[in-house]
Amino acid sequence: MTRQNRRQFLRSAASVASAAGLYAFPPAITKALAITAERRTGTLQDVEHIVCLMLENRSFDHYFGTMPGVRGFADPFPIPVPDTALLQKKTVWYQRKDDATGTDPKILAPQHNDTTAHFALIRTAGTPHLYPDAQEAWDHGRMTSWPQHKRYASMAYYEEADIPFQFALANAFTVCDANHAAFTGGTNPNRCYFFTGTSHGRDERPGAFNGPAMDNSYNTLTKGAIAGGYTWTTYPERLEDAGVSWQIYQNEEVEYYAMNSLLGFRSFRDAYAASVPTASPARTPRQRALYEKGIRTRDLDLLKADVIAGKLPQVSWICPTKSGCEHPSPSSPAQGAAYTAKVLEALTANPEVWSKTVLIVNFDENDGYFDHVAPPAPPSLAAAGSDAANAQPAGASTVDASDEYLGQADGGVAAVDAYRQRPLGLGPRVPMYIVSPWSKGGWVNSQVFDQTSTIRFIEARFGVREPNISAWRRAVTGDLTSCFDFAKPNDADAITALPATAARDAASRALGKTTTPTVAPVPVLPSQRSGAKRSRALPYELHVNSAVEAGAAPPAATQVRLDFRNSGRQAAVFHVYDRLNLTRIPRRYTVEAGKALRDTWLADASGAYDLWVIAPNGFHRHFIGKAADATAAAQPEVGVSYEPQRMQLRVKLVNGGATEVTFSLANAYAAAPPTTHAINAQSDKVVVLPLQGSAGWYDVVIAVAGAPGYCRRLAGRMESGADSTSDPAMHGTAIGDQYRAPQ
Repeated sequence: MTRQNRRQFLRSAASVASAAGLYAFPPAITKALAITAERRTGTLQDVEHIVCLMLENRSFDHYFGTMPGVRGFADPFPIPVPDTALLQKKTVWYQRKDDATGTDPKILAPQHNDTTAHFALIRTAGTPHLYPDAQEAWDHGRMTSWPQHKRYASMAYYEEADIPFQFALANAFTVCDANHAAFTGGTNPNRCYFFTGTSHGRDERPGAFNGPAMDNSYNTLTKGAIAGGYTWTTYPERLEDAGVSWQIYQNEEVEYYAMNSLLGFRSFRDAYAASVPTASPARTPRQRALYEKGIRTRDLDLLKADVIAGKLPQVSWICPTKSGCEHPSPSSPAQGAAYTAKVLEALTANPEVWSKTVLIVNFDENDGYFDHVAPPAPPSLAAAGSDAANAQPAGASTVDASDEYLGQADGGVAAVDAYRQRPLGLGPRVPMYIVSPWSKGGWVNSQVFDQTSTIRFIEARFGVREPNISAWRRAVTGDLTSCFDFAKPNDADAITALPATAARDAASRALGKTTTPTVAPVPVLPSQRSGAKRSRALPYELHVNSAVEAGAAPPAATQVRLDFRNSGRQAAVFHVYDRLNLTRIPRRYTVEAGKALRDTWLADASGAYDLWVIAPNGFHRHFIGKAADATAAAQPEVGVSYEPQRMQLRVKLVNGGATEVTFSLANAYAAAPPTTHAINAQSDKVVVLPLQGSAGWYDVVIAVAGAPGYCRRLAGRMESGADSTSDPAMHGTAIGDQYRAPQ
């Protein structure tokens, strides 16, 4: 694609406006949709500018649980939660608050902040969001009592009518529905990952305070209080050393809320101190560079001026204002929308620059807002706490995850003493938009990302490696390149308008104070609208197979073995919930590309087992049965393989016993009725299921005649290497009851 001249640009903008049936919205937003990518090589090298804007404190479900085509409220495989006196056989959509008093409800579900009825709900107060309360809410992946630790307001969510700009931005470009906070906690640690790839930097430049960042320490910078600071190297410093141009754009040098976490680092604090006229010694050239690029005020007006002048650096970070950051209480979704629109207006002020620019809009953490997806994390240590020597992992990992736990001597923060040896992350899902000429068209990307993914995208483009990103994070999270089509960037046919922001911004500012949502006395499950999104191809090809191993004295000695295998191109975390023992810590298995793991579970006293497995992009396996299923007379089992070139799923029905076994097989995505298959003793049969009509999605339930309760459920999306669509079955009311196998 050749460069557009002004006449061509205006003509394309007008055609987009006409086709989209536009209503009033900022003209610069039309530009962002209309400007075509400058295609020179058809690769990542066509990107000349990467701009990173990190907003504040919203979870994915809180914003987009109702959005069609994303993993939201209609997720077919919600986490099962332990039984209580008030809840039996329920899912994560029902949350407990055991300390509720009087008429306050003890059970909550997500509830709508309806701003069309009460606009004041656009401006609500924040909820607890530090490491201790975040660990309690996550609870090793059990996630049963969010409002107990995050307050009632944690269950609030918005719909499109409440946050029209955010929905429209996601529908115009690309939204990531498997993007997670890097850290299970608050602002500063997550922003440390954003700027440095880590929250602790243990392996470099040891100092008196070398992390980890656990709270908002060192989040202010004043000429009278600059002692201390983190000592590891930041990514902007690495860019500086490599000769890659960079700049922080912010409104004030000492902006509140720690949105510029560089201010907490010794090198930048020294550069700031040296800027004082009476300072001695005077600034070095490096200190001058760090001060001018990383600390000095450079607001959105100067960003726009740099864009117009063609002086936008190769890498830029934007630290939003307190009122524009979307943080509950000082800001709101309406104010954040106005700020983001102003960023886009600045970046599109010069079409030549925007045609070579990627804008990544991320959120640092979830505040206390609920999200239903279990964060991928290393295995929990079953004996976590002070007895580190006896800590045993609940699960396993093929990649070293030792750098992903809070150490015994880390931080010296008494408040976290009870949480030693806990995983640092990943945290809950947070929204992320990928806005660029290469990502428009209303896409969803379901690859696992976190804050370090932004650094890795910069790495991929400019070749400057960040050594502080752990091996485990590099294996589990992606580098954002799957969000783009560099070869054919300008064929998007799903361009939508972005609504105006000024009126809602002004109305939100005029509120002046926050409003506390009322709590529903009886929980009502939320719903997700129907519809699908175009979905990017993903690097996952995952397998979990089972084998029932009867001991010498069944049923008590019966074991169920699960084999985890990854034939894809990226590591994945498998979560295993033992539905007969849901109070136990769920096991997690990190399996790198090309590797495998194996583990076993004991059946209960009656010989029963019930294992619920989830992994990225809707991958699911469910294994239910009894020891009697593994007797000499009947030994049914199921295997799965993929034929992506033919878009076929191959299901292998195995009878390892001495008598005939009859299987029934049903695919929820197929119009055909269930099929039956009689398999002779010591024989097997392969059933081929075509997946063309469901865009590669499958949900297969297999039962066995004469074995009540036996069930194998196989679900997910088979990747073919080509872009596809989101799960067509993901719509309707949230599933509140645990899945019951057909009898």
